[in-house]
Amino acid sequence: MKKASVVLVMAVITLAVLFGFRNVNSTPPSLTTDSIPFPQVDSMVVVPEAEARPEWSLLYESLELGKLGLSKETFHYAWVGFKKMNLRKPIIAIADFSQSSRNKRLYIIDMASGKLLYNTHVAHGRNSGIEYAKSFSNENSSYQSSLGFYRTLGTYQGKHGLSLRLEGLEKGINDRALERAIVMHGAEYVSEDIIRRTGRLGRSLGCPAISMADHQKIIGLLNGGAGLFLYYPDNKYLSSSNLLAGMDQISDQVVGRLSQPYTSSK
Repeated sequence: MKKASVVLVMAVITLAVLFGFRNVNSTPPSLTTDSIPFPQVDSMVVVPEAEARPEWSLLYESLELGKLGLSKETFHYAWVGFKKMNLRKPIIAIADFSQSSRNKRLYIIDMASGKLLYNTHVAHGRNSGIEYAKSFSNENSSYQSSLGFYRTLGTYQGKHGLSLRLEGLEKGINDRALERAIVMHGAEYVSEDIIRRTGRLGRSLGCPAISMADHQKIIGLLNGGAGLFLYYPDNKYLSSSNLLAGMDQISDQVVGRLSQPYTSSK
């Protein structure tokens, strides 16, 4: 009996060994997606969308501002400054003076609704440049535009009709705007017809002038505590602006794109 048991055990072991070798040497079955063990969703680490991309970047992309000529860098500067301005109205206007005056380089955005309200033309000062603005000043009678952030005040009727007073918020950069009578107003030299005839817009005495066709609607939107940002990619301005202080760094690409150093008559 014992001998039979030993023989039976040995037979079982022999079969097991032979079966194991056969499995090792055989070709494995082909894998399918059903046979791959994917992790459960609740076991995965999910990065929230708000952390993956900041709010300003999401808004920039949703409004497709890049297709309209406004760089992501420019919009980021505007966003940072406007967040510090304590505006009464959630409406911001960006005049991108790095672009040709032929372009629709004024962007008006309702931050509450996340909508682009206007994309249109805006003029720069006659002594800031011809087609492109390159020089800026805070001085009286310079006839140059002043960079930086402004708060809109009230309206009045002047020689250009309905006009909007602007308060410059950056000391030494644009804080003489009221003294210089730098305002937003309509002008006949801001039109598609002028561009067709001369290759560029006409120029102001330093004011961000807009078209007569749009000026009443735009001034109505901005009147009474909205924001305005006059931008040019200048290293000196970007590094000295108090409203842009705290940003990580100024991109070398911005400085590299400059065609002429910033000049200001102080």
